[in-house]
Amino acid sequence: MNYRRLGNSGLKVSELGLGTNAFGKRADQETSTRIIDHALEHGINFIDTANIYANTESERIIGQALAGKRQDVVLATKAGLPKGQGPNERGSSRYHLQQELEGSLKRLKTDYVDLYQIHAFDPETPLEETLRTLNDMVSSGKVRYIGASNYAAWEIMKAIGISELKGYVRYVSTQTSYSLADRTPEQELVPLCLDQGVGIIPYFPLAGGILTGKYNQGSRVPTGSRAETDPNFQRFLEDHNIKLGEQVSQLAAEHGHSPSSLSLAWLMNRPTVSTVIVGATKTEQLDDNLKSLEIEMGEDLNASLDEISVNFVHSKPFATYRLG
Repeated sequence: MNYRRLGNSGLKVSELGLGTNAFGKRADQETSTRIIDHALEHGINFIDTANIYANTESERIIGQALAGKRQDVVLATKAGLPKGQGPNERGSSRYHLQQELEGSLKRLKTDYVDLYQIHAFDPETPLEETLRTLNDMVSSGKVRYIGASNYAAWEIMKAIGISELKGYVRYVSTQTSYSLADRTPEQELVPLCLDQGVGIIPYFPLAGGILTGKYNQGSRVPTGSRAETDPNFQRFLEDHNIKLGEQVSQLAAEHGHSPSSLSLAWLMNRPTVSTVIVGATKTEQLDDNLKSLEIEMGEDLNASLDEISVNFVHSKPFATYRLG
């Protein structure tokens, strides 16, 4: 396993990270624990969760699974998206963030979080309030680094400007939907991150499974797939997305790789990408994703992937999570 700096920070994270959105939903506690152990055994040190995943079950499961292993993990969680129906159960106000951090620490059975991320930009809370709160969390020792998620480029730049003006800690990373099927970050976000030393943590790196080759035009939705368990996902099964998945599968077969491992290898080689989050509901999925680390992306193969996905630079974003 190779390790990269998270943005311009001194923190080293594995090229492949473990996403845990499925823990407590599509993967029960026993299976989730087995996946975490398998990931650690193969050198993955970055585990990403959030206070809302599986109605807090993801954090609880991780906390139990990491007993005695906490020091081996770069643990990241998030807050900001709606947690409940109350007026203060969402957003990035001091009130909400302090409350949610304490809840996350209890569920994760730890006294600190390595990376605390704002899950979505909050248009109703002044950025200075959010950033000062995060700065206080770092000063208290309960948070080590801070990151953004689902921020537009201008929102990150504004946050960095305020942090520099006030002497607050800066965002070292940002999470965004990024894949062969969603290259929209390359318009503004990637140049911003290159200039400001912010690491990109892509989520949906396989476009929810479209880049695994499991979906085909005219075929039924595969049993157990995300499109079956989450009917809302079917809105992404548009012809141009399915066609890209088929083209990636063909290229992968020609070079002796799986479509998913090739898609991940392409993403790992993009500028400013620090770690790529992959989810899993069984260890076999993780094994296939780990094969991406063995792929040497030659210029011709990389150019071919760039060519078949170039239209996705200016397409609509594959996924956006916004408040307001």
